[in-house]
Amino acid sequence: MARYARSLGIDLPPRQSAFLWGPRKTGKSTLLRQLFPNSAHFDLLETQLLLEWTRAPWSLAERVQALDAAVRARPIVVDEVQKAPAILDEVHRLIEGQGLRFVLCGSSARKLKRGRANMLGGRAWRYSLHPLTWPEIPAFDLLRALNRGLIPQHYDATNHRRTLAGYVEDYLKEEVFDEGLTRNVSAFARFFEALSFCHGEPLNYSSVARDCGVDSKTVREYFHILVDTLLGVFVEPFSRRRSRAIITRAPKFYLFDVGVAGQLTGRRIESTSGPEFGRALEHFLLMELLAWRAYRENDFPVRYWRTKAGLECDFILGRTGSVAIEVKGGANPRPREFKGIRAYMEEHQPHQAIVVCNGDAPKRTSDGIWVLPWQRFLERLWGDEITP
Repeated sequence: MARYARSLGIDLPPRQSAFLWGPRKTGKSTLLRQLFPNSAHFDLLETQLLLEWTRAPWSLAERVQALDAAVRARPIVVDEVQKAPAILDEVHRLIEGQGLRFVLCGSSARKLKRGRANMLGGRAWRYSLHPLTWPEIPAFDLLRALNRGLIPQHYDATNHRRTLAGYVEDYLKEEVFDEGLTRNVSAFARFFEALSFCHGEPLNYSSVARDCGVDSKTVREYFHILVDTLLGVFVEPFSRRRSRAIITRAPKFYLFDVGVAGQLTGRRIESTSGPEFGRALEHFLLMELLAWRAYRENDFPVRYWRTKAGLECDFILGRTGSVAIEVKGGANPRPREFKGIRAYMEEHQPHQAIVVCNGDAPKRTSDGIWVLPWQRFLERLWGDEITP
């Protein structure tokens, strides 16, 4: 498997600890070993250690005290921390009493919060690791990324379809059951089937509920479970003025990885054209936006805009909607494909309006819309030229 230079850095001053969250297999453990090669690492996927710390959380302190003083002075890494929530009281005590630093890594904070675990009261900064991003991959291959996704093991896999199928069956669904978040196995399985039809669309909870055979409240909870376990994200609608009728207040839902979404929907993209390619490109660029936002430590919202007449703009960045982005899968978007972004410009006057496409060269329309090939868009994004 290739080794990637990740964009996320964790630089901790004295007495400062951190949480690192991210879905499984995004490379958290690998990254922490690169960033803290001389630190003590404890992995709660080791059954013996998990049993020990579950039965006797105070044994964490005993293990730490057995370390050399030089090692104790470095950040102490604990992987899969959500599996043993009780140790966080010990971590808290060691931070306060001895000035130690910890990096606490896991795939979900939901179980900790539901169990009212000690989240260290601001003593730990929060970091998030996303799947691989465009600047992290040498000789980036778009079709490979859209079909395989950007989890490192999947992008590099010899048999990516089998690897993705295993991830969906063995992890994506079981993650929820392992944490005791739902016990209705058949309804949750039907929910994943329904998810393939509503992915990337404004959510109609009642419609999904009918497909699953449960009530809409349960369906809402299923979506929130996926968001809370970092397996998906809501994109909320943008609305600041009332001059146009907004068609919906419903959010859109996207899974955290374009390959995982493709596995659920049964999508196979053979060429860089067509509606399936366009939807996958939109999803991929959303994930790039969210990763860039996290790694630059920005907190602006990413939303979408849609009217009753069906005019839509894919992504609106910033609290005031100052950047509008529309994604088109074609190489040369036609004038009618600019209706949505132009309607948004007329109403909200963003300071940047961008149509991302699969073309070869950037252009600019007479009314100020940048038409950028996706590569040029990503160059500008990661070069910090697109800022809300």
